Amino acid sequence: MSLGGEVCVVTGACGFLGERLIRTILDQEKVAEIRLLDMKVQTQLLQSLDDCRGDTKLSVFEGDIRDADFLRRACRGASLVFHIAAIIDVINAVHPDEIYSVNVKGTQLLLEACLQESVASFIYTSTIEVMGPNPEGEPVVNGDEDLVYKSSLKFAYSKTKKEGEDISLQANGELLHNGGRLATCALRPMFIYGEGSRFLLGHMVDGLRNKDVLYRTSLPEAKVNPVYVGNVAAAHLQAARSLKEPGRRSEVGGRFYYVSDDTPHVSYSDFNHVLMAPLGFRIQDRLMVPLRFFYLVCFIMEVACMLLRPFYRLVPPINRQLLTMLNTPFSFSYLRASRELGYTPRYTWQEARINTIQWLAEQLPKEREKLWKK
Repeated sequence: MSLGGEVCVVTGACGFLGERLIRTILDQEKVAEIRLLDMKVQTQLLQSLDDCRGDTKLSVFEGDIRDADFLRRACRGASLVFHIAAIIDVINAVHPDEIYSVNVKGTQLLLEACLQESVASFIYTSTIEVMGPNPEGEPVVNGDEDLVYKSSLKFAYSKTKKEGEDISLQANGELLHNGGRLATCALRPMFIYGEGSRFLLGHMVDGLRNKDVLYRTSLPEAKVNPVYVGNVAAAHLQAARSLKEPGRRSEVGGRFYYVSDDTPHVSYSDFNHVLMAPLGFRIQDRLMVPLRFFYLVCFIMEVACMLLRPFYRLVPPINRQLLTMLNTPFSFSYLRASRELGYTPRYTWQEARINTIQWLAEQLPKEREKLWKK
């Protein structure tokens, strides 16, 4: 089912996934208009899209996801919303109230705008972290959507993303202002990598500071399955097509789907090394300290920061929940997304690996120069 003639809204349009999704839409579909919704839309991004947009109109909507009037203007006349915008925080650096206001309240306001402006389809970008891992570190290997798992979410980020996902799926079937019904679905990508990943770049910079040796924070046996950003964008596009198709709309509406690809299962730390070894990086053979002692160190840092909080806000670079996430086998299958959405990875592992390494290679001299100047 083609999206030809659709008017699409992409929240978080200037982010890592948002930009890639816009490029994927322009490459594969002839939509009438894409509305780029973000706090600030860079002129450089619009210029870079100029050569590939064809007859598609690109409109800029700069504003706050927590502004109801702004969201209604952005959704007016639109037929499809990709809701990607969120505060991502895995070290508790952002105040929980701020995360809630964006990830939950912003999602609620956007859904209300869709109902008021009769937007037919809504796709929520969730995350694997709404599933866990739980603080006990119970592993999952090739899990699916039917898996029952005690999540016990601790991060404000994972809690608010789960709440945002829930209200998005609960809105499926809600009555639109024009008498139609809203159809919603949610996608839960694994850890997303690729060109533009600030997390990969951060690990590379840490390695540069450590004399080209990457830090190990994951046990080799704690295998996960990262997913390439181009394949996550492809999954979003396929979800949109499925929600438009009358035969699939009722089947897909109200459901969530895991999004992974054929990237090899490997620990987070070893995955960083796979991508950066061709650039001359090595990796520590083992954890800096035994895992149990690592947990104790994290606990002490967390307590110290809590005691200092009334006077000064410090954020430890790693905490116990993050350490659990980095050291728990946690992988999920994309078979249901393939079966019900028609999703297949657009990029092979070899293509994703080459693209990502090339991008990292372009960033390497810039980051070396920054550190040298310091």
